Amino acid sequence: MPNIFEQYGYKVYFWSNENKEPIHVHISKGTPHGNSTKVWLTRNGGCILANNNSEVPKDELKEIMKTISLNFLYIVAKWQEVHGQDSTRFFC
Repeated sequence: MPNIFEQYGYKVYFWSNENKEPIHVHISKGTPHGNSTKVWLTRNGGCILANNNSEVPKDELKEIMKTISLNFLYIVAKWQEVHGQDSTRFFC
């Protein structure tokens, strides 16, 4: 499970077995879990909230999503490093 970064005590990460899905990250506080907040990366370098299962407060989530967008290329590179070049698919 690659940990991408931490902000406000929340870990931003993805699971190493999710190569069948478009590129996305999970957000949770404490131990990563399967029912965490999920954010899709978009082709244009942005991101879209899929769900907020971790109940990240709105203001903090907004800032974390900004950081995700700012680190778009890094996240894509980490995804490809773990899942391979052929796994590069975006939600939209």
